[in-house]
Amino acid sequence: MIKIWSALRIAAVLLLLTVPGLLRAAEGPVVIPYVEWSTEVASSNLVKAVIQEELGQPCIVRSTEAEEMWRSIAKGEADAMVSAWLPSTQAHYYKRFKDRVVNLGPNLNGTKTGLVVPNVTEGRLTAGTGIRNRPYITVNSIPELKNHVDKLKGRIVGIDPGAGIMNTTRQAMEAYDLKGFRLVEGSEVSMVAELSNAIRRQRWIVVTGWVPHWIFARWELKFLEDPKNVYSEKGHISTIVRRGFQEDRPEVYAFLDRFHWEPEEMGQLMLWIQQDDGLYPYEKALRWIRTHPDRVEEWLVE
Repeated sequence: MIKIWSALRIAAVLLLLTVPGLLRAAEGPVVIPYVEWSTEVASSNLVKAVIQEELGQPCIVRSTEAEEMWRSIAKGEADAMVSAWLPSTQAHYYKRFKDRVVNLGPNLNGTKTGLVVPNVTEGRLTAGTGIRNRPYITVNSIPELKNHVDKLKGRIVGIDPGAGIMNTTRQAMEAYDLKGFRLVEGSEVSMVAELSNAIRRQRWIVVTGWVPHWIFARWELKFLEDPKNVYSEKGHISTIVRRGFQEDRPEVYAFLDRFHWEPEEMGQLMLWIQQDDGLYPYEKALRWIRTHPDRVEEWLVE
């Protein structure tokens, strides 16, 4: 009898070790992967705060790259993400993994991606007549970039190479025949640093940009017109969970299924996080919860 029980225990342990979802269902925190973009730092930490403070369940957020974020959900190594930019920006990831994950639908509508330039004037904002001075960067559309390769030093300043907007930008460079340009890989932090430096010195720059993002509150910026619609129209950010998550964590699943907020609400949290150079995102998420009790209640009450 002892040998039989030992064998059963070993079999149970092996099952838990080989099926990540079962292991987390038995014990451990809810795992939420995210990419180091301002939007995802804000939303992931907010979700973590609600799960821990309101639902009383442990939760960890895990920074990773976009592809690994999707793969970890599909493989059951992580539980949920609130960072799926659809229908176009992360379309290639969704196409690969959609049959192995559960899409709970949009948690935020009205996203936009594209190429962005400063819309800052030379010198004073207005002339003595009260008319707004001309911006120092005169490009208005993506095709016009070809006429200013030297001023832009042949660079489009991007973010992490696996980001969906980087893949779309490569397509845009081909569609608009931007042969004189190269897409500079980096991170959101490095992109923002270059943008800030260029604006301060009034140098020409074009970057990969998206809304919602706090940079549009910090500086006067504009999206370049995209006549071929490579970046498509406005989209949304969806919540994606692993299969079996509803059965394992019904309370958390129900919350994530109801979780939805507006770009202005996300923008407020992003600005709070940015005020401390991004050092205390969880504390800022707690502040957001305290100042938006009615909104949080909507997510928790059926």
